[in-house]
Amino acid sequence: MSKYAIVESGGKQYKVTEGTTLDVDRLPGEVGEQVVLDQVLLVAEDGKVQVGTPTVPGAQVTATIQEHFKGPKIIVFKYRPKKRYRVKTGHRQQYTRLLVNSISVVE
Repeated sequence: MSKYAIVESGGKQYKVTEGTTLDVDRLPGEVGEQVVLDQVLLVAEDGKVQVGTPTVPGAQVTATIQEHFKGPKIIVFKYRPKKRYRVKTGHRQQYTRLLVNSISVVE
């Protein structure tokens, strides 16, 4: 069984393992910089699970920013029947792709 963690970023929760990539809402920082995600909710290693209340003390996930990119275009169409009201707008969310380097717990 490999080591994994549940982290929170941008109000969303993600399951991460070492060496995988992760797409989160845009984070400040340049490509190649190290980012520390310290909102770790759960850490599991070899069947030993630590659940935080709400976070695991001393746990952190270190990741490297690989790129910043935009997601697919979302069409927002507002319409009122019989009123000649039509508004069409679009939106593209900004994301950051992270490469997870390590999951560590300091006890």
